[in-house]
Amino acid sequence: MITLTLLLPGKAVPVQSWTFETESVVKIGRAADSNVVLYSAVVSRHHLEIRRVSSGWEAVNVGANGTYLNGQAITKVTVIDGMVVRLASSGPKIQINFEQEESAAKRHLAKLQRASMNPTQDPPHDSNKETLVS
Repeated sequence: MITLTLLLPGKAVPVQSWTFETESVVKIGRAADSNVVLYSAVVSRHHLEIRRVSSGWEAVNVGANGTYLNGQAITKVTVIDGMVVRLASSGPKIQINFEQEESAAKRHLAKLQRASMNPTQDPPHDSNKETLVS
């Protein structure tokens, strides 16, 4: 599972989040066929792809205005949980968080076990769970 969070310009305050559970490629850009559509003049129609690889995830710049990590332009970089990339040198910032499938499965199993231990209660509701965006 991977979660992308748009951060408020100039601050690390979340504005909007998107969570993807099954996608092997998440596309970010202005184009309507992107998984995450951002309306900014400096964001390319197809700007950034976050791809699942055997060792985890990688971020690949596919836009004309570049993608930046810590102020340095990147072409392709291994994604580290919590890293923040900027689309174009002055564009929006996106924080990338991911959870290994094993961890998600363990969390789900623990939730099921808690529910079965106390069957008179409704299963716990996870209010923080994001809606899958396709």
